[in-house]
Amino acid sequence: MSSSPNTNRKSTVWKWLPWVLLLALIAAFIWLFMSMKTPSSEATWEPPRTEPSEQQLQAPVADTPDPIESYHNAVARASQSVVNIYTTQAMAEHPYMDDPVLRRFFEFHGNTPQGNGPTNLGSGVIVSEDGYIVTNAHVIEKADEITVAFNDGRKSRAKIIGTDPDSDLAVIKVDMNGLTPLAFREAPSRVGDLALAIGNPFGVGQTVTQGIISATGRTGLGVNKFEDFIQTDAAINPGNSGGALVDARGELVGINTVIFSRSGGSMGIGFAIPTAIVEQVMNALIKDGRVSRGWLGIEIQSQLRDPTQLETSTGVEVLNVVPQGPAAKSGLQVGDIILTIDDVEMTDANKLIQYVARKSPDTVLNTQILRNGKNAEVQVALEERPAQEEMQPPRILYDESLGGRGHPDIRGEEQEVPMMSEEERDRMREELLKLFENNGAPQ
Repeated sequence: MSSSPNTNRKSTVWKWLPWVLLLALIAAFIWLFMSMKTPSSEATWEPPRTEPSEQQLQAPVADTPDPIESYHNAVARASQSVVNIYTTQAMAEHPYMDDPVLRRFFEFHGNTPQGNGPTNLGSGVIVSEDGYIVTNAHVIEKADEITVAFNDGRKSRAKIIGTDPDSDLAVIKVDMNGLTPLAFREAPSRVGDLALAIGNPFGVGQTVTQGIISATGRTGLGVNKFEDFIQTDAAINPGNSGGALVDARGELVGINTVIFSRSGGSMGIGFAIPTAIVEQVMNALIKDGRVSRGWLGIEIQSQLRDPTQLETSTGVEVLNVVPQGPAAKSGLQVGDIILTIDDVEMTDANKLIQYVARKSPDTVLNTQILRNGKNAEVQVALEERPAQEEMQPPRILYDESLGGRGHPDIRGEEQEVPMMSEEERDRMREELLKLFENNGAPQ
């Protein structure tokens, strides 16, 4: 019995089907291989790019989530907490004003001495609802009367709570309640952060200038004993001293205190005291009326560094140890090189001074030193820093060779009244009487 045609056709199809599938698979493989292979002559260079996921991880955290078109809200919040400060100093009466003839002479020439000296100006920041205000110590220095002008037009007399010339900070108080204190920024400032300086430059009224933070931790300027400045290019002019440096949210970053200038005006280099120091000094002045700082009792200098050498030494060398001081009691010796304190590297003398000054007395510091080429560890218990002579630093840094001028919101040195002998005084009195008898016409 012969097979049917349909059966033969099916057997033929099943016979060739595996070969057809194999050829299709080989063709697909060849096509995939050729599509993946690109001639080197057609390759083009493209710059390296960051993946979107990496961009999100590396992107710095912005002060605000959305682009800012105006800083009105930040300024509106901060400006109500920034005040203008006007101070006057009572002047002693001229020693010759008790003589009616000499008094008439001064009155004739319009030079009658007044009871008050010139008015000086500055700025301040409200830090509590019940009237505490932070400003620069040099703003209220030797002031006999302090007037505070608020953003809403109100004015009030203020009294001094305490001053700290070493950091150039002071706290004053007005007898008012319900004031709006300025919030302190919690996060540390970073280079490139936006900065807004609010104050009363040149006495024109409250003004806002914009810039960025150019640097942090600036020391060695020679204007304060304890320096850890924020540098900014926001315009800071005479009268801004004691005013606020705020961020894009209107939170306090620092207290404006000094500018670098060749002319007395802003040149894009201004310095502010950071809030970490402001808070420490402010709380101490309000609580105790004074600031208590830690003290090591040593004289130091930074390790000499040669910029041409690849290997440079770090640390701070001990030049002298005060007898019976905390360093002497702990065993520190002249010639020791302090490498770290509490695992914080001491890169220079200024950093060590600032670190110790922020510690309270009786604090124990874990000090790593290098002595005779060997590492050692010394425990130092700080004592209270003894009182030292007050330093009256300039509030402006300038190049004297270029004729720079001093900061206008600082009083000049007091001028002594030249004294005359009794004979000179009598002779001048007789000459004045003759002039007055002739209505000022010489004989």
